Amino acid sequence: MYEEYYSLIEPPFSLTPDPKYFYRSESHHRAFELLQYAIRRREGFMVVYGDIGTGKTTLCRAVLDSIEKNFHTALLLNPFLTETDLLKTIVNDFNVRVQPTASKQDLLNALNEFLISVLEKDGRAVLLIDEAQNIPLATLEQIRIISNLETHNAKLLQIVFVGQLELIDVLSKPELRQLHQRISIKCELTPLSEDEIGQYIRHRLAIAGSGHSRVIFTSDGLREISRYSGGIPRLINLIADRSLLAGMALSTTTLNRAVVREAVDNLQLKKTKSSFGRLWPFRAWSARSK
Repeated sequence: MYEEYYSLIEPPFSLTPDPKYFYRSESHHRAFELLQYAIRRREGFMVVYGDIGTGKTTLCRAVLDSIEKNFHTALLLNPFLTETDLLKTIVNDFNVRVQPTASKQDLLNALNEFLISVLEKDGRAVLLIDEAQNIPLATLEQIRIISNLETHNAKLLQIVFVGQLELIDVLSKPELRQLHQRISIKCELTPLSEDEIGQYIRHRLAIAGSGHSRVIFTSDGLREISRYSGGIPRLINLIADRSLLAGMALSTTTLNRAVVREAVDNLQLKKTKSSFGRLWPFRAWSARSK
């Protein structure tokens, strides 16, 4: 609606996880590098977790877009699957042909043959599971069994769990001890700092406007976005998008505190409890599975 007014090619603050708009904050950059490293090193299980709206899916799609052509990827967006449905979804995503009536063992055999053929061509196979905190425990056990597909010296399938903060609690359950021990990389995505919020907004505007955008978010406008977003990218996008609408309605391209407040009031948001005076910790570590 407002693209022409602001000299934009497309809406800069869409909520879809478009890797083109991936912004490398401190935590996002380190997570990106860790995932790339782990995939190239054929690490087994990897976990990316963070609060709702911190950009986990966008990060993973950016990583997948950056890897070489000999990488084969499967992306599961629906974690509420039975063990058999999980296997069917994985083989379908890898474009492996199986009979509609294939049993669980048939599916495992077909997946194993495909993964071996990928390895023989010096390729990689990566399975990414979004919203992983919702995976049923029985299905998680099936995923552990899938991870047993390996040769004497190489993992055939690398698995990335992507989920909310409670994913760590789920994986720490006693009954999942064997699975938890195989996780080699854990990355937490944290909210953006106050300085990063301004950089994030300018980054998205530059991409959407090819460097010719007429939008200016003032310092007091950015502080207002900080107060009401808590540094969560999804909330930043919501507020910034409504601010653009409010600015157009007011015939201005300078979006100050008053314009942003109008957007915030329209969204009926409350100030976040988080304080930018504290440091948001980035936790990422590697623990080799035994």
